[in-house]
Amino acid sequence: MKTEVDNLVEISRFRNVTNIFDDRKHAGIVLSGMLSIYKNTDAIIFGIPAGGAPVATAMANKLNLRLDLAIVSKITLPWNTEAGYGAVAFDGSVLLNNNIVSEIGLSEGDVEEGIKKATNKVQMRLKKLRGDKPFPDTQNITSILVDDGIASGFTMLTAINALKRIGSKDIIVAVPTAHLKSLELISPEVQKIYCANVRDGWGFAVASAYKNWRDVDELELNQLIIPDQDIE
Repeated sequence: MKTEVDNLVEISRFRNVTNIFDDRKHAGIVLSGMLSIYKNTDAIIFGIPAGGAPVATAMANKLNLRLDLAIVSKITLPWNTEAGYGAVAFDGSVLLNNNIVSEIGLSEGDVEEGIKKATNKVQMRLKKLRGDKPFPDTQNITSILVDDGIASGFTMLTAINALKRIGSKDIIVAVPTAHLKSLELISPEVQKIYCANVRDGWGFAVASAYKNWRDVDELELNQLIIPDQDIE
Protein backbone atom coordinates (compact mmCIF):
# COMPACT_ATOMS: atom_id res chain seq x y z
CA MET A 1 0.00 0.00 0.00
CA LYS A 2 1.36 3.40 -0.98
CA THR A 3 1.84 5.67 2.02
CA GLU A 4 2.41 9.37 2.46
CA VAL A 5 5.74 8.70 4.21
CA ASP A 6 8.41 7.14 1.99
CA ASN A 7 10.34 5.37 4.75
CA LEU A 8 7.25 4.00 6.54
CA VAL A 9 6.50 0.31 6.97
CA GLU A 10 2.96 -0.34 8.16
CA ILE A 11 0.37 -3.12 8.33
CA SER A 12 -2.11 -2.05 5.67
CA ARG A 13 -5.12 -3.81 7.14
CA PHE A 14 -4.63 -1.86 10.38
CA ARG A 15 -4.82 1.58 8.70
CA ASN A 16 -7.39 3.74 10.57
CA VAL A 17 -8.53 0.83 12.74
CA THR A 18 -8.90 1.03 16.54
CA ASN A 19 -8.84 -1.54 19.37
CA ILE A 20 -6.15 -3.66 17.72
CA PHE A 21 -3.77 -4.58 20.55
CA ASP A 22 -4.73 -6.44 23.71
CA ASP A 23 -2.15 -4.44 25.68
CA ARG A 24 1.35 -3.00 25.34
CA LYS A 25 3.00 -6.42 25.51
CA HIS A 26 0.86 -7.66 22.65
CA ALA A 27 1.73 -4.52 20.68
CA GLY A 28 5.43 -5.26 21.20
CA ILE A 29 4.96 -8.79 19.90
CA VAL A 30 3.20 -7.49 16.77
CA LEU A 31 6.04 -5.02 16.17
CA SER A 32 8.57 -7.81 16.64
CA GLY A 33 7.10 -9.57 13.63
CA MET A 34 7.58 -6.42 11.58
CA LEU A 35 11.22 -6.07 12.68
CA SER A 36 12.24 -9.71 12.36
CA ILE A 37 15.26 -8.77 10.20
CA TYR A 38 16.88 -7.32 13.33
CA LYS A 39 16.59 -10.53 15.37
CA ASN A 40 19.88 -11.64 16.95
CA THR A 41 21.76 -8.61 15.61
CA ASP A 42 23.75 -5.99 17.53
CA ALA A 43 20.89 -3.45 17.30
CA ILE A 44 19.78 -1.86 20.56
CA ILE A 45 16.16 -1.21 21.48
CA PHE A 46 15.64 2.07 23.34
CA GLY A 47 12.29 2.17 25.12
CA ILE A 48 10.80 5.55 26.00
CA PRO A 49 9.30 5.28 29.49
CA ALA A 50 6.85 4.97 30.83
CA GLY A 51 4.46 3.61 28.19
CA GLY A 52 7.14 2.56 25.74
CA ALA A 53 8.98 0.38 28.26
CA PRO A 54 6.63 -2.66 28.20
CA VAL A 55 6.45 -2.50 24.40
CA ALA A 56 10.25 -2.36 24.17
CA THR A 57 10.70 -5.16 26.70
CA ALA A 58 8.42 -7.49 24.73
CA MET A 59 10.31 -6.66 21.53
CA ALA A 60 13.72 -7.18 23.10
CA ASN A 61 12.66 -10.58 24.44
CA LYS A 62 11.18 -11.75 21.11
CA LEU A 63 14.04 -10.46 18.96
CA ASN A 64 16.84 -11.29 21.40
CA LEU A 65 18.12 -7.72 21.33
CA ARG A 66 19.78 -5.58 23.92
CA LEU A 67 17.39 -3.33 25.85
CA ASP A 68 18.08 0.20 27.04
CA LEU A 69 16.11 3.35 27.76
CA ALA A 70 15.80 6.74 26.10
CA ILE A 71 14.30 8.75 28.92
CA VAL A 72 12.23 11.68 27.72
CA SER A 73 9.45 13.62 29.43
CA LYS A 74 6.72 15.79 27.97
CA ILE A 75 6.55 19.41 29.06
CA THR A 76 2.89 19.63 30.02
CA LEU A 77 0.40 22.44 30.24
CA PRO A 78 -0.13 23.95 33.72
CA TRP A 79 -3.84 23.05 33.60
CA ASN A 80 -3.63 19.73 31.73
CA THR A 81 -0.89 17.21 32.56
CA GLU A 82 -1.89 15.03 29.60
CA ALA A 83 -1.28 17.71 26.96
CA GLY A 84 2.27 18.70 26.08
CA TYR A 85 3.96 21.52 24.21
CA GLY A 86 7.49 20.12 24.11
CA ALA A 87 9.82 17.64 25.78
CA VAL A 88 13.08 17.25 27.72
CA ALA A 89 15.51 14.42 26.87
CA PHE A 90 18.02 12.39 28.88
CA ASP A 91 20.89 14.60 27.72
CA GLY A 92 19.16 17.73 29.05
CA SER A 93 18.13 18.98 25.63
CA VAL A 94 14.78 20.75 25.27
CA LEU A 95 12.46 20.91 22.26
CA LEU A 96 9.49 23.28 22.32
CA ASN A 97 6.50 23.47 20.03
CA ASN A 98 6.62 27.26 19.71
CA ASN A 99 3.38 27.35 17.73
CA ILE A 100 1.47 25.91 20.68
CA VAL A 101 3.28 28.17 23.14
CA SER A 102 2.21 31.20 21.13
CA GLU A 103 -1.33 30.04 20.43
CA ILE A 104 -2.26 29.39 24.05
CA GLY A 105 -0.39 32.37 25.42
CA LEU A 106 1.99 30.68 27.84
CA SER A 107 4.18 33.14 29.71
CA GLU A 108 7.96 32.81 29.90
CA GLY A 109 7.53 31.84 33.55
CA ASP A 110 5.03 29.09 32.64
CA VAL A 111 7.47 27.65 30.11
CA GLU A 112 10.41 27.81 32.50
CA GLU A 113 8.39 26.05 35.20
CA GLY A 114 7.24 23.39 32.73
CA ILE A 115 10.81 22.73 31.61
CA LYS A 116 11.96 22.52 35.23
CA LYS A 117 9.31 19.92 36.14
CA ALA A 118 10.04 17.81 33.06
CA THR A 119 13.80 18.02 33.70
CA ASN A 120 13.35 16.88 37.30
CA LYS A 121 11.26 13.93 36.13
CA VAL A 122 13.91 12.90 33.58
CA GLN A 123 16.72 13.17 36.14
CA MET A 124 14.76 11.13 38.68
CA ARG A 125 14.14 8.33 36.19
CA LEU A 126 17.74 8.39 35.00
CA LYS A 127 18.93 7.90 38.57
CA LYS A 128 16.42 5.13 39.32
CA LEU A 129 16.60 3.21 36.06
CA ARG A 130 20.14 3.73 34.79
CA GLY A 131 22.13 4.87 37.80
CA ASP A 132 25.57 6.08 36.73
CA LYS A 133 25.91 3.68 33.80
CA PRO A 134 27.02 5.44 30.60
CA PHE A 135 25.07 5.14 27.40
CA PRO A 136 26.25 2.49 24.94
CA ASP A 137 28.31 3.39 21.90
CA THR A 138 25.72 3.54 19.13
CA GLN A 139 27.83 5.07 16.39
CA ASN A 140 28.09 1.92 14.28
CA ILE A 141 24.93 0.04 15.23
CA THR A 142 21.20 0.44 14.70
CA SER A 143 19.25 2.24 17.41
CA ILE A 144 15.56 1.27 17.57
CA LEU A 145 13.45 3.88 19.37
CA VAL A 146 10.22 2.46 20.79
CA ASP A 147 7.17 4.09 22.36
CA ASP A 148 3.59 2.92 22.86
CA GLY A 149 2.34 5.44 20.31
CA ILE A 150 2.93 8.85 18.77
CA ALA A 151 0.40 11.66 18.94
CA SER A 152 2.10 15.01 18.24
CA GLY A 153 5.55 13.54 17.55
CA PHE A 154 7.47 16.01 19.72
CA THR A 155 8.47 13.50 22.40
CA MET A 156 9.81 11.12 19.77
CA LEU A 157 11.56 13.91 17.90
CA THR A 158 13.26 14.98 21.13
CA ALA A 159 14.45 11.42 21.71
CA ILE A 160 15.75 11.16 18.14
CA ASN A 161 17.74 14.38 18.47
CA ALA A 162 19.20 13.26 21.81
CA LEU A 163 20.35 9.93 20.35
CA LYS A 164 22.03 11.80 17.51
CA ARG A 165 23.90 13.90 20.05
CA ILE A 166 25.41 10.78 21.65
CA GLY A 167 26.59 9.53 18.27
CA SER A 168 23.70 7.50 16.82
CA LYS A 169 23.63 7.57 13.03
CA ASP A 170 21.34 4.69 12.07
CA ILE A 171 18.08 5.35 13.91
CA ILE A 172 14.75 3.70 13.26
CA VAL A 173 11.44 4.27 15.05
CA ALA A 174 9.09 1.42 15.98
CA VAL A 175 5.66 2.18 17.44
CA PRO A 176 2.36 0.28 17.58
CA THR A 177 0.25 3.30 16.59
CA ALA A 178 0.72 6.88 15.40
CA HIS A 179 -1.00 9.77 13.69
CA LEU A 180 0.10 10.19 10.09
CA LYS A 181 1.00 13.86 10.59
CA SER A 182 3.40 12.98 13.40
CA LEU A 183 5.09 10.38 11.19
CA GLU A 184 5.51 13.02 8.48
CA LEU A 185 7.21 15.21 11.10
CA ILE A 186 9.79 12.65 12.21
CA SER A 187 10.27 10.87 8.87
CA PRO A 188 13.15 13.07 7.60
CA GLU A 189 15.08 12.51 10.84
CA VAL A 190 15.30 8.69 10.78
CA GLN A 191 16.23 5.91 8.38
CA LYS A 192 12.95 4.00 8.71
CA ILE A 193 9.67 4.00 10.65
CA TYR A 194 7.78 0.83 11.59
CA CYS A 195 4.21 1.56 12.67
CA ALA A 196 1.58 -1.20 12.74
CA ASN A 197 -1.44 1.10 13.04
CA VAL A 198 -1.33 4.39 11.14
CA ARG A 199 -4.31 6.72 11.57
CA ASP A 200 -5.22 10.14 10.25
CA GLY A 201 -8.12 12.54 10.65
CA TRP A 202 -9.34 14.22 13.83
CA GLY A 203 -9.59 12.91 17.37
CA PHE A 204 -6.48 10.73 17.46
CA ALA A 205 -5.65 9.08 20.79
CA VAL A 206 -2.89 6.54 21.37
CA ALA A 207 -5.14 4.67 23.83
CA SER A 208 -7.72 3.98 21.10
CA ALA A 209 -5.39 1.39 19.56
CA TYR A 210 -5.53 -0.71 22.74
CA LYS A 211 -8.30 -2.89 24.17
CA ASN A 212 -6.77 -2.61 27.63
CA TRP A 213 -5.14 0.71 28.46
CA ARG A 214 -3.74 2.00 31.73
CA ASP A 215 -0.87 4.12 32.92
CA VAL A 216 2.45 2.42 33.65
CA ASP A 217 3.42 3.39 37.20
CA GLU A 218 6.96 3.77 38.51
CA LEU A 219 6.93 0.42 40.35
CA GLU A 220 5.92 -1.47 37.20
CA LEU A 221 8.50 0.46 35.22
CA ASN A 222 11.26 -0.63 37.59
CA GLN A 223 10.18 -4.27 37.28
CA LEU A 224 10.01 -4.19 33.48
CA ILE A 225 13.68 -3.39 33.04
CA ILE A 226 15.54 -6.68 33.35
CA PRO A 227 17.64 -6.36 36.54
CA ASP A 228 20.56 -8.53 35.41
CA GLN A 229 20.88 -6.90 31.99
CA ASP A 230 24.23 -5.18 31.67
CA ILE A 231 23.81 -1.70 30.19
CA GLU A 232 27.29 -0.41 29.48
